[in-house]
Parts: sequence; C-alpha cells; structure tokens
Amino acid sequence: MSSAVVSTSAAYGRPFVIDAENVAEVCPPSGAGPTEARPPQRAFSISTFKDARLASVTSASRLAARPTPEMVPSGIAAMDALTGGLPRGCLTEICGPASSGRTTVLLAALAAATQRGEFCAVVDASDALDPQSAAAAGIALDRLLWVRCGENSPQKCLEQLLRVADLLLESGGFGLIALDLGDLPQPEARRIPLTTWFRYRRAVEHTSTVLLAIERHSIAGSCSSLLIKLGPQGHRIKESAIPQLAALSYAQLLTELEFTAELLRSRLERKPVRCAEITFASKTAWAG
Repeated sequence: MSSAVVSTSAAYGRPFVIDAENVAEVCPPSGAGPTEARPPQRAFSISTFKDARLASVTSASRLAARPTPEMVPSGIAAMDALTGGLPRGCLTEICGPASSGRTTVLLAALAAATQRGEFCAVVDASDALDPQSAAAAGIALDRLLWVRCGENSPQKCLEQLLRVADLLLESGGFGLIALDLGDLPQPEARRIPLTTWFRYRRAVEHTSTVLLAIERHSIAGSCSSLLIKLGPQGHRIKESAIPQLAALSYAQLLTELEFTAELLRSRLERKPVRCAEITFASKTAWAG
C-alpha cells in the first residue's frame, strides 16, 4: 500500500497532495465496496484562496477621498475664520468651563441657522436656556424646538437627553441639533459610551444636519469631526448711569465678556491641525 502525501499546517502555502489510490482505503464512501476508488483529486493550494480573497480588496491608494462637508456660518465671524464654519453631517464639540462662552456660541449658531430658514432643536439637559436671551440673540423662536429635561436626577436627565437625541436624529429635517450637556456633572456626562457617539455620527453622516455638543470637557473622542475649546479672556465694565448709584464704587455694569477659542481637532482636512487661537466678545443687551 502506497502512502499519501499530505502537508501539515506548518507548511502554510504548500499544496495538499492526496493519493487517489489510498482515498478509498482510508475514507471509503458510504455504500461503496472496498475495491471501488474515488475519482482522482487535484491538488489545491491555500495561497490560491488567499490571493483570490485579496484580489477583491481595494488598496488604500485607490480609495476615493471623502468629500469635504458643506460648511455653514456659526454666527461668530472670528470663529468662522478659525474653523471655516460648522460642518453639515458631522459632530462638532464645543467644550469649556463655566463662563467660557459656550452659551454665546450656542445662541449665535442657533440664530444663524434660524435666520437661514432652518428648523433647529436644543436638547437642554439642565433647563438652562433663557427664551428672552435667545430672542435677543436673534433666534427665530418659531423655528426652534426646545426640549427641556425636567428630571431632578442628573442620571435621569442624561437618559432623557439620549432618548430624545435618537428620536430627533431618526426623524430628520433639522438644520441644527444641539445637545447641551454643559451643566451636567462631568462624571455623568462621561457615562455616555463611545458607541452612542459613533451612532450619532453615522446618523447625521449623509444629512444636512449640524450636530452640536456643548460640554465642559470633550467626551465624544474620535467621533467628533471638529473640537473647539473655549476659555474666559477678560471683561469690560462701565460706571452706573444712575445718579444715586454713581457714587458707589461697586455700582458698575458689566458690558462685555471676552473669550478665547482654540481649535483642538479637525478631521475635515487631511493635513494636521495647526494650534490656532482666536478671541471674540459677547456684549450685554444694555451695552447697545
């Protein structure tokens, strides 16, 4: 009886050669006699299957570049000069501590979007939006959907925000959707898994919606296409115009706040982001 030649797993890429004469003796077919032999088997190679599988894979050099998303004005000229605007179909993070200009950027973006005739939505986790300030900033309130998370527990507020965000992204039709997590405790905000942010990014990827996340610190990781960090810069005050209060040293009116904005991440261009920083101001309503 002749021996069959079979390669082992250690000989990766070498052909398996099976002696047709011994196939009937080792593995006889069901119902066949001991003298019957199977048809001769042709040798095959693992490398053949490997090459066929790789042939269907497109090399990275032949991949088409992802088109640059449409950019829309943020409502702040200095911010647009820094980032080029807010990208549609992308997630943008605006982060910074309290009194760093987060609300100023949010109101400016909403005002610019509603003035373009778009409908917007704000999911307010802490019920912090002031309608009078929104109207004074130029927001068309009849084009704004304000979702107030009224639960007392931060955890329940966060759960409400995530559920509402899913519904808004699935419904579509909004030019801008803002998730305001700025006043949530940081441990609660960091409980949002990265898979949720990835799902949000995929939900707006092929739409004209600007998804804006307002936070204390960046929590979306690599899922955000644009990351802007805000910080306080200074303030301006003037003496009170009321005669009875003019003699009091503490009777002063705050007229303007100055902020800085730093671009930390931009996935809209293939070249690395340069460290850039700009300054913008927010005037009070009584400053004229």
